[in-house]
Amino acid sequence: MEKANELVEEAARLAEQAREVQDAAAALLSKTWNEEQALRQRALALESDLKRLRSSVDSAAKKNPAVLDPKISDKIEEELYRARCLVSDGDVASLLPSKAHGRFLKMFLGPVNVRATRKEVQLKVKEEYNSYRDRTAFLFLLFPCTLLLLRSYIWDGCFPALPVQLYQAWLLFLYTSLALRENILRVNGSDIRPWWIFHHYCAMLMALVSLTWEIKGQPDCANKQKGVQLFLVWAMMQGVAMLLQNRYQRQRLYTRIALGKSMESA
Repeated sequence: MEKANELVEEAARLAEQAREVQDAAAALLSKTWNEEQALRQRALALESDLKRLRSSVDSAAKKNPAVLDPKISDKIEEELYRARCLVSDGDVASLLPSKAHGRFLKMFLGPVNVRATRKEVQLKVKEEYNSYRDRTAFLFLLFPCTLLLLRSYIWDGCFPALPVQLYQAWLLFLYTSLALRENILRVNGSDIRPWWIFHHYCAMLMALVSLTWEIKGQPDCANKQKGVQLFLVWAMMQGVAMLLQNRYQRQRLYTRIALGKSMESA
């Protein structure tokens, strides 16, 4: 009997502790939410002030260029750039309204929030995007090279239909995954231009249409498959361009990260 009473008391004590922890957690979350909302309002006001000052400086420079001394103008530009870097590339960016998800993301992911609240997570998403582009650029270059070599030395100058269609299916997957990742990056504050994402939509359509190509064989295979051969040669050149572009974008990302850190420590 005493053992049972002890168990009841222990259960009651744990239940009371659970209620206390729940109340403390609720109070903490409420306090954090209130502080976050206040900070969010400050961030919005700061962004508005930056836009207003930017507009005022541009307007003054257009109306009367002699009003602003070159040294003063350079100082203003430096301070505005510093503030803009902190707002757009720092932790403040997580407090600003996110860009709309768009129909493409909603079509594939549904009403899921893909906005990262922490800056290091956003940078990790960008880094993963660049790494993915590096990997796929090598494949983009390797696949057509392999197909062309096999055509010359193994397939007697004639492409079988299946390998070419597998490559085209991979292209469809590649462009779809790139478009998804780029839409997620835009939601997280990346400055990827809309036309760049739109051109991947067009590439998706191109890859889908190419899957319907009829890969004709013998006789006169070389002439019938001339278009396929030219497409693969173009893909090789595109792969080289992607590798160079990826290198440039990665260096630009590292530069922006370094600038953001230097601005924070200044």
